[in-house]
Amino acid sequence: MSQTYRRHREQLMNRLSDGLIVLSGGQEITRNNDVTYVFRQKSNFLYLTGVEEPNCHLLIDPKDRLVTLFIPRTDARYKVWLGYVPSPKEASELFGIDRVLYSDRFKDEVKKAAKKHKKIYTDPDAAKFLNGTLKEPGGTDDLEDALWELRAVKTPGELELLREASRISGRAHRAVMKAARPGMKEYEAQAIFEAECLRAGLKHLAYPSIVAAGKNAAVLHYHRNNAEIKKGDFLLIDAGGELNGYGADITRTFPVGARFNTRQKDVYTVVLEAQKQCIGQALPEKTSLDLHLCAMRVLADGLKSMKILKGKTDDLMENGAVRLFFPHGIGHLLGLDVHDGMGGKRRAMPNPSKIKMRFIAKLEPGFVITVEPGLYFIDVLLNDRKNREKYKSFVDFDRAESFIDIGGVRIEDDIVIGEQGSPLNLTDVPKEIDDIEAACDL
Repeated sequence: MSQTYRRHREQLMNRLSDGLIVLSGGQEITRNNDVTYVFRQKSNFLYLTGVEEPNCHLLIDPKDRLVTLFIPRTDARYKVWLGYVPSPKEASELFGIDRVLYSDRFKDEVKKAAKKHKKIYTDPDAAKFLNGTLKEPGGTDDLEDALWELRAVKTPGELELLREASRISGRAHRAVMKAARPGMKEYEAQAIFEAECLRAGLKHLAYPSIVAAGKNAAVLHYHRNNAEIKKGDFLLIDAGGELNGYGADITRTFPVGARFNTRQKDVYTVVLEAQKQCIGQALPEKTSLDLHLCAMRVLADGLKSMKILKGKTDDLMENGAVRLFFPHGIGHLLGLDVHDGMGGKRRAMPNPSKIKMRFIAKLEPGFVITVEPGLYFIDVLLNDRKNREKYKSFVDFDRAESFIDIGGVRIEDDIVIGEQGSPLNLTDVPKEIDDIEAACDL
């Protein structure tokens, strides 16, 4: 992987060739007393170095094509308690960086290199660390935007890590499907997933696992994970492991201890059809808005067929009625962050529709995105007085309330946008109803 990180640094030097580039890695954070939180490196630092250890810094001089990594100097006591720490020479070989120095030289080296440059690009942590060392340690927005732009298009080495993270996470999802039983607590299903990831060598999760049974699945980012799973409940599990910083983001919804009932089938089939159509449109030159509108249309038509919505589909999309049941976007970029930025300001497009979206961009080869439509029956939205008044001509609220016990359905896969032809789906977890029932031994 050292060649992958070298390539990332070369790309950044080409992008910001007119200035000095300075970044600081993450610091350990105290949890309580002398206990620290499990350390996870800052994503931008990991993208450029592959270094997973805390308290490091990076100096990149595009003019001289010189990269310097700074690592902490440790004493014998540190090694007694925490073990082996590589020397600068060993770190140079390990990370493929020609020049490695101890961190106590960081400020002096930056000050010396800065004399040759009119511009200095820093991240916020480096700017704080260098406070008083440089006259103008600015350029944080430019550096961050350049890195977002580069990170959006994945290199072959990154795609391999994402593929493997998805493979292991998929296996963990299948383990939950097979083992989940009525009477279990949600956290027991969570433990099955996370243990499978850990057994495969994934030390970190990409994000806190969402394991939601029944009505809890209507909470988009549910994290209590402490309720009992009852027979026939839908169990929504949104979870992914992380390999060398690169994560999977997979969601499946399935019944526990019983086959899909009629209402569950109705809701699930609509969401699955929306996902299939959106994945089919995940092609270069399509936009994130195209995919979102595709999902909204299929979901609106499905809710109409279930007698929950009424009226013209275009009206239901524009007036916000569909958002009562699909209150989030169709997906996001995936990589070192589970929500992997916005791809840089250059890619931002105006919104030509009346549909609200935080960010719109064209899909490009090398993007890895999630496609995650859902339908949710959210009590707080369905029983909101203003919503009932605004949408009384478009929503059968009594009919919608009869589905509240289902909670919600979300189906999420990780998709690579290819150069041409069909997108590549990294996710291998059953999602057809017959396949799910077989995987769950129902």
